[in-house]
Amino acid sequence: MAGSTAVSNILHLTLLHATRGWNGNRALDKNQGVCYIGNMRIYLRLLGFLKPHVWILVTASSVMFLSSCFDAVSLGMVIPLVDRILAGKPIALPSSVAIPPQLQTLIDHLNQMPPVELLNRLTLAIIALFFLKGAMVFLHSLLMSAAGHRVVRDVRETIYQKLLTLSPAFFDRQQTGGIVSRMTYDAGMIQNAVAEGITELVYQTCQLVAYLVLVLVVRAYFSISWSLLIASLLLVPTVIYPVVRVGAKLRQISAAGAETMADLNTALYETISGIKVVKIFMMEQYELQRFVELNSRFYRIMMKSVKRLMGVGPVTEFVGILCFAIVLWFGGRTVATGELSGGAFIAFLAALLSLIRPFKRISKAHNLNQQAIAAAERIFQMLDQPVGIVEAPTAMDLRPPFQTIRYDRVWFSYDGRPVLSDITFEVAPGEVIGIVGRSGAGKTTLVNLLPRLYDTTEGRILINGQDIRSLTIASLRRQIGIVSQEATLFHDTVRANILYGGIGASHEEVVAAATAANAHEFIMRLPHGYDTVVGERGYMLSGGERQRLTIARALLKDPPILILDEATSQLDAESERLVQEAIERLLKGRTVFLIAHRLSTIRHAHRILVLEGGVIVEAGDHETLLKTGGLYQRLHSLQFHNQYA
Repeated sequence: MAGSTAVSNILHLTLLHATRGWNGNRALDKNQGVCYIGNMRIYLRLLGFLKPHVWILVTASSVMFLSSCFDAVSLGMVIPLVDRILAGKPIALPSSVAIPPQLQTLIDHLNQMPPVELLNRLTLAIIALFFLKGAMVFLHSLLMSAAGHRVVRDVRETIYQKLLTLSPAFFDRQQTGGIVSRMTYDAGMIQNAVAEGITELVYQTCQLVAYLVLVLVVRAYFSISWSLLIASLLLVPTVIYPVVRVGAKLRQISAAGAETMADLNTALYETISGIKVVKIFMMEQYELQRFVELNSRFYRIMMKSVKRLMGVGPVTEFVGILCFAIVLWFGGRTVATGELSGGAFIAFLAALLSLIRPFKRISKAHNLNQQAIAAAERIFQMLDQPVGIVEAPTAMDLRPPFQTIRYDRVWFSYDGRPVLSDITFEVAPGEVIGIVGRSGAGKTTLVNLLPRLYDTTEGRILINGQDIRSLTIASLRRQIGIVSQEATLFHDTVRANILYGGIGASHEEVVAAATAANAHEFIMRLPHGYDTVVGERGYMLSGGERQRLTIARALLKDPPILILDEATSQLDAESERLVQEAIERLLKGRTVFLIAHRLSTIRHAHRILVLEGGVIVEAGDHETLLKTGGLYQRLHSLQFHNQYA
């Protein structure tokens, strides 16, 4: 009876501790509950990416369940091993337990076997079971790994698709490295959660259920007291406590790691893209030091994560063994008093000990999922960004011919800072409008509003009397071509870069556009002609060659409305001559907005708008503006004086 009293005491103390814990939890900060609910929402939203691949998850879960059954069966072999082979006693179930006739037949058959023969067959059965279990583990690991890679593929495609819908205003405020980090680092964290975190969560839950059933079977078979079983099961979940504590911290660490990785990617991108500036100003040591500091910070953060990930296993194992030792001590006393046989208690301990491993593995899965939640939160922040430029549900297609383009009392602010104020003017079809002004006057912003790269803060822009916000974005931008100061080319062939102006155009049309842009001659001198890869941002070409390719691209598009944003400002005299010839061909028959720093390039414009501080301060042709003695005349005199000084 001493053993029963001891078990009752530990059961009472365990329940008392649990009750106090529950009462204490009432005082937890409400924010923690809100945070937990928020985490669950993020996790469930993340699992939504598994929906298209649910068949893989179902198949893997089925395989996991079979594997868990093999584990339980192999552990169940402890009973015949202890009773029939080691103790030499017949296998017998308590009379109070109702068993199927097939199981009773199997038990009778095992009891009739000689112990040595039973040992031989049991050994072969164990080998076969573990072979099948290994095959099942391989299969479900392969399936979940495939699911993880598919989810990451879908996440990256979703992020990229979202990026293409966002307005330039979003990219103005974001670090390029931060965006890349979401596509690489954060997506990798999600892959780990799906391939390993969810795998372990499902698999170990199946094992936990299987082992719990085994514990109940052993209890029934050996008539172990309920008080010992309940006390044991109440102790085992204490393994969860360090897991929850570590998991919350891991989520914070993972978020900090993601931010640092974004800074690291940004530093790397800026150094590579600006390597010439770095070398000219001999800033290699400075950039190295900056990178080393960021890299070291990331290392320290990752080591914090690793310490907790690696530490939670031994901690949970120690807590589990501590619980096991308590049960061993109290259960051993029942054996010593003769209330329970040694074989029965060993079988019970083996079944109970099997519960510890699933708890340990679930703790690892929990921590991986916490890291994934932090990564998913950053990804969903990007996916939830408002598109910015929204197409009206009733939007209509814009169709030529064009009659007028009108800016009607247009205002524009960027992050609360006014850029354009009360802009009003009208452009006739085929008219060339020059736009000049000091740096920061709002010239580029003015023309960027036309293709709706940004939307007006107040006022409206009309084409043929239609507000451009009532038009489909595709039909609007299809009618507008842009050649900017920065000749943007992609790491692709010359042909592919020109075909940006018209996917599906024939080779003859590409050559015709290149010829009109004064580009065909230098293209044919390239190693592979039109199939030459121009390198990132076209680094293999000179500034004039890059600019002529962008003009060829615009010529292939053949837009009725054209925007030229200081297209010749950074070219030498010969390159400018070739580009200017190409531009003159490009201008024919089009409505043109021509931004120019060199006033000589717009002197033949039909009308010139002079901007100062986001306001049109003068308007007229070249000769008229020179006579007014205003800002245009001062800019012209300054350029003329510097040119001949």
